[in-house]
Amino acid sequence: MFARGCSNVRIGSQLALRSLCTPRGVLVAPKPWRSIATTAPRRNADSTLHLSTELGAVEETQDIATMDRLLKICRERANPAHHSMLPVRSKGLWSETLAMPDTPSAKDLAPSPGVQNPLVPRRMHDSYCEIRLPFASSPEFLENYTNASGGIRTGLLMEHLDSLAGSIAYKHMLGPDVEALPKNAGFYMVTASVDRLDMLAPLYPVRDMRLSGQVIHTGRSSLEVAVRMEALEKDGREETIMLGRFCMVCRDARTHKAAPVNPLSLETPEDHILFTIGEVHKEKRQSRAVRSLNRVPPTSSEAQALHSLYLKYGQDEAGCSFPSSDRERVWMGDTRLEKTLIMFPQERNVHQKIFGGYLMRLAYELGFANSCLFTRDHVTFLSLDGISFARPVPIGSLLRLTSYIVHSASSENYPALIHVWVHADVVSLETGAEQRTNDFRFTWCRENGPPLARMVVPKTYGEAMQWLEGRRALEMGSEIRKLRKRSEGLP
Repeated sequence: MFARGCSNVRIGSQLALRSLCTPRGVLVAPKPWRSIATTAPRRNADSTLHLSTELGAVEETQDIATMDRLLKICRERANPAHHSMLPVRSKGLWSETLAMPDTPSAKDLAPSPGVQNPLVPRRMHDSYCEIRLPFASSPEFLENYTNASGGIRTGLLMEHLDSLAGSIAYKHMLGPDVEALPKNAGFYMVTASVDRLDMLAPLYPVRDMRLSGQVIHTGRSSLEVAVRMEALEKDGREETIMLGRFCMVCRDARTHKAAPVNPLSLETPEDHILFTIGEVHKEKRQSRAVRSLNRVPPTSSEAQALHSLYLKYGQDEAGCSFPSSDRERVWMGDTRLEKTLIMFPQERNVHQKIFGGYLMRLAYELGFANSCLFTRDHVTFLSLDGISFARPVPIGSLLRLTSYIVHSASSENYPALIHVWVHADVVSLETGAEQRTNDFRFTWCRENGPPLARMVVPKTYGEAMQWLEGRRALEMGSEIRKLRKRSEGLP
């Protein structure tokens, strides 16, 4: 068996600091620990990772609460006439696409008259979009989203969130009054990654839902889109169900290289704080990449945890149960569950590639099925811990989706916690070689019953690294949920 260094992060511009008290309410700046002194004492890898998890959970919890509050304020400034989404799924006929030349000419790729993007600064609320899902008011509409147990198909909602993020990105680039994507804009937007997306409240099908979002941060060729899912009560009350962030990047339509995006014009204290949160998220993504086990070895405590797992579960090749434990060993390789699909043109986006939200739904549903098989029970979605989009999926290709249970645990609040890794690969028909396109990470739980009686155990070094990545994700999620309950005054 088997950083980038911390720098001082400014809380915001002087305008934000001078204007924290507004007629809309008191805005609370991020906690002082966010400014990390460069003279901090040196720590070993274990304490640094533990501190990173604790601070990351605190920061994530604060950011979710702050973003939730400020996004509601920003929505009030958005023009209701511009709330509608832009269609990011192709509406044209596939037969017309097939009749087009394989290699478009420079004239075809040139921006259409009147859509040249001058990169003028955009206000945050100009990119605001929303979708209304009338689950409570339209039984016919609800029927299309109902799962076997009478709940909502969460994978379909994730597909909508990806559509929403794409629409918001285009609205930021083209302007708030744009109603349709031009045929030749000279650029295109793609989803690069999705950060954490946590369930903040139960998802009941007895309320209408609103999915909304806007751009909160821009870089040179990337932007961050914050999305929210809210339940709308009949008496007018609103409850945030889910909140997450999509990282979108802009590409030149001719060269497919990075293209610049419109900068943001920060006009209010809320804008400045949201932009600062986005800046911190960008640095966190870079820090996570540096700490990835694909680049650095595990810490000594992680190595010790692996060795203890090996001593307890990994040595007896013949048996699968152990007298000293009431848990059943399951080799990680034996949890493999996959499916291979043809990518049909009906699921394409406006760029004639397979729509990323469709891939999210496929991965979610495969991961859910694997979690149910592993726990031998129904499971509940807790969080999307991260998605990366490496390259587009061509229409007509064979896509192989493969899932593994990479970590399993029990806690005081959840008798079973399951972390699932799903990866998508395009399969070459000529050689059989596979090319990675996407990685997805999800966490599910069982809310009732006895503690999980099965333990997933890695057998190879690569599986051991996946086991540790899953362990890190479960620890981060556990800290976040613990802090959220504490802030809500729950036991």
